[in-house]
Amino acid sequence: MSKKWMAAFAALMLLVSGCSKNEKSVVDEDENEEAIADEQDGASEEKELPYAFPLTGLGSEEEASGRSVAVMINNHPQARPQSGLNKADIVYEVLAEGDVTRFLAIFQSEHPEKIGPIRSARDYYMELAKGYDSLYIAHGYSPDAKAMIDSGYMDNLNGMNYDGTLFYRSNDRKAPHNSYSSFENILKGAEQRNYKMEEAPPALTFLTKKEVEALHGEEAKAAMVSYYNSKLFNAIYEYDESIEKYKRYSNGELTVDHETGEPVLLDNIFIVETDHQVIDSAGRRKINFTSGGRAYLLQKGQWQAVDWKNIDGKILPVLNGEKVGLVPGKTWINVIPTSPGLEQTVSFDVKK
Repeated sequence: MSKKWMAAFAALMLLVSGCSKNEKSVVDEDENEEAIADEQDGASEEKELPYAFPLTGLGSEEEASGRSVAVMINNHPQARPQSGLNKADIVYEVLAEGDVTRFLAIFQSEHPEKIGPIRSARDYYMELAKGYDSLYIAHGYSPDAKAMIDSGYMDNLNGMNYDGTLFYRSNDRKAPHNSYSSFENILKGAEQRNYKMEEAPPALTFLTKKEVEALHGEEAKAAMVSYYNSKLFNAIYEYDESIEKYKRYSNGELTVDHETGEPVLLDNIFIVETDHQVIDSAGRRKINFTSGGRAYLLQKGQWQAVDWKNIDGKILPVLNGEKVGLVPGKTWINVIPTSPGLEQTVSFDVKK
């Protein structure tokens, strides 16, 4: 082969080699970009977990188990901030005597180390707790509640029997605002009483991700629930768009956990009106939780008028006879008297 042809052949091979490298480089770059895009898409999507907690609808790695526990929580100003409320799946806020509200906090998905201050039982709170087949925790009782306890109406642990053992007193508050327990003590008491604690409650109805995105209603960036115009017990909810949850305030103070300072964050605010009757000189009440009635439901910064219905002991939202799904997360249920009713008790776009 002449030198001329050898030079031409060498140039041709360099050209082919260069083209191959360039083509490979382009392909590699395309593949890398696709891989990065796939990785970013995967990171942006929430991992879909195989199971869900029954009372929050939030995902779980394992099938949810464990009986729900319903605890009577003190809401007197001297009992604030409370311990454990931020871990409750569902909280009922209902009037006790006078203009004072108390909480029935139902725990299943999370187990707080410290719970309280714990207050005394009332018959209608017991009815609500039984709707979830909860182990009922209280310290003290009204005459009607004691009669229900003595009759074996439901599994319960009461501080009147365990003060100083399963229940303990804090030193920083005065009685009756200083009774506490722990989830560990509650499980210990359940074992002592041979209560079954393995089975989880039936699941509530929750919206899918697409259904949540399609929610529509009147704007509800803030709402206030008044109890007989007592500022001490006004509950104000403010929607935080950055986290898409409601924060709760009592008398202008953010509702937080006493130990950690973590706020109570809510996904559903359900406000129901029911018939209330004062039945004795102490101001104790009879509250109708069977009739159904009018309600407001706040979700994702919006509200809609719905109805409430007692379904298997649970107070649930319905519309046109069908259950209304909850946004996955935590739920707070305010119970107000039919007189004065929703229009007089609930106001929107309020300031603390």
